[in-house]
Amino acid sequence: MSGEAIVAEDLWKSYYKGTFLNRRLAVQALKGLSFRVMKGEVYGLLGPNGAGKTTTVKIISTLMEPDKGAASVAGYDVVREYKEARRHIGVMLSVERGFFWKLTGRENLKYFGMLYGLSGGELEERITWALETVGLLELGGDEKYFEDMSLGMKARLGLARVLIKDPEVMILDEPTLGLDPHSARHIRRLLREEAGKGKTVLVTTHNMFEAEILCDRIGIIRGGRIIAEGTPGELKSLVSDSTPITVVLRAEDARAVEELYGRLVGDGVKGEYERVEPGKWKLTILAPRGSEDDVLADLYSTSRSMGLRVLEARVREPSLEDVFIALTGEEGS
Repeated sequence: MSGEAIVAEDLWKSYYKGTFLNRRLAVQALKGLSFRVMKGEVYGLLGPNGAGKTTTVKIISTLMEPDKGAASVAGYDVVREYKEARRHIGVMLSVERGFFWKLTGRENLKYFGMLYGLSGGELEERITWALETVGLLELGGDEKYFEDMSLGMKARLGLARVLIKDPEVMILDEPTLGLDPHSARHIRRLLREEAGKGKTVLVTTHNMFEAEILCDRIGIIRGGRIIAEGTPGELKSLVSDSTPITVVLRAEDARAVEELYGRLVGDGVKGEYERVEPGKWKLTILAPRGSEDDVLADLYSTSRSMGLRVLEARVREPSLEDVFIALTGEEGS
């Protein structure tokens, strides 16, 4: 499946918060933000608090109009053709927002399903299917009142509300925020399964581990604009042009280690070595990105030919957190 499911082009949005000396104070939430999401793709907006993620999601979801710029979902302009766009969108902005606290999970879904135009047996079938898909049936969430649900159950019900509509595009604002690891993993797995069916998923998150394992592509947003975009691997390549390889050797002869080190470094490969205990040495090799397999192969063959024993060899890939901190200056949020 190909084609663009979501398009955001040069979005600008200001909020006004109070007055000072009789002048309205403006906060610029978006400053020319642009990105595109392809059909069947999981796209993540990753950024610190106040970066503009939620504002972006609200505009894409037709819940807010931009001051400037344009956005479309499934080919429909979210301002001029908002009614048509909404038919193709399933939205989850908060795990607790929008539900009726005195209704059960099934009753809540029945209400929203009717709003989506479902009725009769079709509605009941979709409710049961959605509850089962998100794992709420086995937890008793169909008969439990919303006010008595745990945060994880509420998040699952929020995703079920999206699923009963069977939308082409799913827009989720931090769907795993505050959830226990089991619930968060369950929701991530469901989102990947939906993408595998051809659905498009736009998700915002603070969780860099989640973004790395869930998203096909990621846009890092700061100060109201996308400052970097690409696959997790492409973003990691922005941090450094080299990959650290840590090697632990068993060797009694320091001259043999020095000779091995001398054979490995050069042609763009840098490093250092040190003795960590008698007969045990640690080498740190900085291999140019893309050459890791060749350096490791050379390491093992050379060590073997010299009678040296490799106890351990680890390749440390830069993490998405490294990218985030390098690009935003944020130590987390």
